[in-house]
Amino acid sequence: QVQLVQSGGGLVEAGGSLNLSCVAAKSIFTIYAMAWYRQAPGKQRELVASIDKTGDTNYAESVEGRFTISRDNSKNTVYLQMANLEPEDTAVYYCTQAYYNDGQLTRFGQWGQGTQVTVSS
Repeated sequence: QVQLVQSGGGLVEAGGSLNLSCVAAKSIFTIYAMAWYRQAPGKQRELVASIDKTGDTNYAESVEGRFTISRDNSKNTVYLQMANLEPEDTAVYYCTQAYYNDGQLTRFGQWGQGTQVTVSS
């Protein structure tokens, strides 16, 4: 299985910005979609954003217009740029591999180790 190593995140005031990175350990990174999920305390893990192998992106309604997912296939890395952060964005963020089947995103394999994002009000 591909190992995913995350970096970034931290503590920021509301309205601030943070960036997350996720590096895949193998070159098969380029043939799959990638996705970011998050899990807030007491809540289920939810999909935040995804990007397919061609660069097409999709976002959860709650982050549309504030978050940007991108990928650099030469570095086996997917990024999540988060702007205008809100306290409701506080969660542990995870990256994962995924694929699309009839337009439906399905994740597979390992999760990244998780990165805490805390937004203070």
